[in-house]
Amino acid sequence: MAYQTGQVIEVTTADVAHGGWCVARPDDGPVVFVRHALPGETVLARVSEITSRLARADAVEILKPSPDRVQAPCPYAHPGGCGGCDWQHAALPAQRLLKAAVIRQQLRRMAGIDREVTVEPLPGDTDADTDAAPGLGWRTRVQFAVRPDGVAGLRAHRSHTVIDVQQCLIAHPAITDLGVTGLRWPGAISVEALVAPGTKERAVVITPGGKRGQAAVTQDRSGSVDAIAADAVLRRSGRNLTPVRGRSYLSQRAAGRDWRVSAGVFWQVHPAAADVLTSAVMTGLEPGAGDVALDLYCGAGLFAGSLAPAVGPGGAVIGVEGDSAAIRDARHNLRDWPWVRVHKGDVGAVLSRGGLPPARLVVADPPRAGLAREVVDYLGTARNGAARFTYVSCDPATLARDIGLLTERGWNLVDLRGFDAFPMTHHVECVATLVSTAAQAE
Repeated sequence: MAYQTGQVIEVTTADVAHGGWCVARPDDGPVVFVRHALPGETVLARVSEITSRLARADAVEILKPSPDRVQAPCPYAHPGGCGGCDWQHAALPAQRLLKAAVIRQQLRRMAGIDREVTVEPLPGDTDADTDAAPGLGWRTRVQFAVRPDGVAGLRAHRSHTVIDVQQCLIAHPAITDLGVTGLRWPGAISVEALVAPGTKERAVVITPGGKRGQAAVTQDRSGSVDAIAADAVLRRSGRNLTPVRGRSYLSQRAAGRDWRVSAGVFWQVHPAAADVLTSAVMTGLEPGAGDVALDLYCGAGLFAGSLAPAVGPGGAVIGVEGDSAAIRDARHNLRDWPWVRVHKGDVGAVLSRGGLPPARLVVADPPRAGLAREVVDYLGTARNGAARFTYVSCDPATLARDIGLLTERGWNLVDLRGFDAFPMTHHVECVATLVSTAAQAE
């Protein structure tokens, strides 16, 4: 049977797929990836896209619901609504089981590894927490798109359409209090709001659209800039951020200290994630006095700064990062430990140049695309000395791909933890620890 866009079909979903979809396999048609459904449900689904191999659809009526189905707390979490959340219609424990299933799928498919995985909730997201509803109010960085009429909202799923959401329920309360969606942003194409929960500092980053937008987004021309109650307002031009008001960075609190993090530099968006992931990395690496450690994609230096006191002055920590603002932050944050060095440059290019000392311990927290091939080659070269490798990943597919490449080069996966650092969405954070077979043999 050939489907048509807009057609409503009855399907029963079988299992979950990466990206927030459930998969239906009708006898008389192609595989259908269904959004707004749960595994085992029978639904009426409206076809939204057709390719040569599959169809995509939105569940518009639930004929046989899953026992894990709940009423979505957000009124915009529905077909044609906001695309930011994938699993608001699933109970939180079920969301974590879905994410664990995806991690297992990807490991089996990409790395040939069968392994049970548990996705753990982070502090603040269980029924025992009383400061916020479980799974809501956690996101400390939200980018709002701006319509031509100046309204700031969030995009629909796989669309450029901007939905006037009024309030994003997964946004941190300090971001909601800024009132970004209640203001008009003439000349802007996006407005990004961020908060440092530990220090309560807030910033807003405005991206103008064209020269007229650049002129509008200034303190004397934009009423929104004057009205916004943030500690800092910055204007984005390409990769550069220019303060309109206040300073260009926030002070983030994690691992027992404050970290300077520029507004455009990566930092975990869940308030508890930096602490939890740092603890998991340190547990995986097992650093000791005198160790040499390599922190790839080191960002503002969170992991390097935790490794530095553990290895002590008899050891060394080398960070590698390509972003100029992150490099400045890392060098500032790590200045108390003279045995820490930070190299600026593309991670793959720095490793290819050579000249780094052999490092027994390696940690990497790459972007969603995963490890550069040069990183895999470096880890697979015995003379570089790597014995333990901890990999922090926000994408199960690229994580599994890279684990597969590393196992071909003499590494064994010894531990894998999943963390629900993005409740209500399909995203999940993983920390994998691998040990070289050469090290295990010693």
